[in-house]
Amino acid sequence: MKKNVVLVLLALIGATALFAAPIKVGLVTDVGGIDDRSFNQGTWEGIKVYAAERNLVVGTDVKYLQSTADADYIPNLSTFADQKMDLIIAPGFLFNEAMLTVAQQYPNQKFMIIDSVVQDKDGKNVPNVANAVFAANESSFLVGVAAGLKAKADHKTIVGFVGGMQVPLIQDFQAGYMQGVKAVFPKAKILIDYTGSFTDAGIGQAMAAKQYGAGADVIYQAAGASGNGVIKEAKDRSSKGDIRWAIGVDKDQYADGIYSGTKSCILTSAMKRVDVAAHDVAVMTENGQFPGGQVLMFNLKNKGVSIPLKNPNLTAAMTKEIDKYMQEIVSGKLTVDDHTKLAM
Repeated sequence: MKKNVVLVLLALIGATALFAAPIKVGLVTDVGGIDDRSFNQGTWEGIKVYAAERNLVVGTDVKYLQSTADADYIPNLSTFADQKMDLIIAPGFLFNEAMLTVAQQYPNQKFMIIDSVVQDKDGKNVPNVANAVFAANESSFLVGVAAGLKAKADHKTIVGFVGGMQVPLIQDFQAGYMQGVKAVFPKAKILIDYTGSFTDAGIGQAMAAKQYGAGADVIYQAAGASGNGVIKEAKDRSSKGDIRWAIGVDKDQYADGIYSGTKSCILTSAMKRVDVAAHDVAVMTENGQFPGGQVLMFNLKNKGVSIPLKNPNLTAAMTKEIDKYMQEIVSGKLTVDDHTKLAM
């Protein structure tokens, strides 16, 4: 796949700057909705930061349309294009075909896709689409280290992974996680399940119940809204005294795991800074530097992926070990596996 990849230096969201004329930004959500505690919500938060910096009106200058089915993607993207929004953003690879269709219908409209690359039938990047991709395998390696260390500390030998759709993008999460677990706990058994959906929390909870029932101490979920079911199962068990751990994805999900008042079942989270990506591309567009046709790579080195700065359920020793591996990845000393390394 041809990818004109550009490594980006992230702007500090709260930084002050001399702004050009502010732009109008529209977000089209996938079927997970605006409050999915994942990509849609995180992207919207970045757009709102952009709006707050410029005193723009949320709901007028920046706004979103929610999709309730895949069939809504093209109409929603087209609606914002007809409204002549300056930048239209959509999160996730499920938008690829819809965005290609609409981008070709509106060649002068600027679009951005989160976590994917839009290409035409000839395999060329579409010139009016900016593409933000993330080294999810790198942050997944770090949470794998956390899972392995926690399982050892709890005198357990099993951890789990619950993915959404079994596609290369999600398999990158799996590959990095497995490598991270094995780096610190070679004898650990890793249970793997896929929900086949990013929107069904019930299936996610059922998968988690199966894995916890089989002895998993920690489960890493990379399943969008389906992953919320994994967190719920960990909360339900932990609140009854059967302490289990979940690992959040895309954003810091510590608050989503709170039970019994102040405790949380979230061990840590593998974060993709989709908020920063949306914010920064809006700023670039405002300044006449829209990266159309480019692939912006967000990784550990440029802080585009990470784990939270604060992880109350990790010990200082665990955090130190994770930091050691992080530096090895950033320096290039350690190469993290992706989906191509999985045994199919």
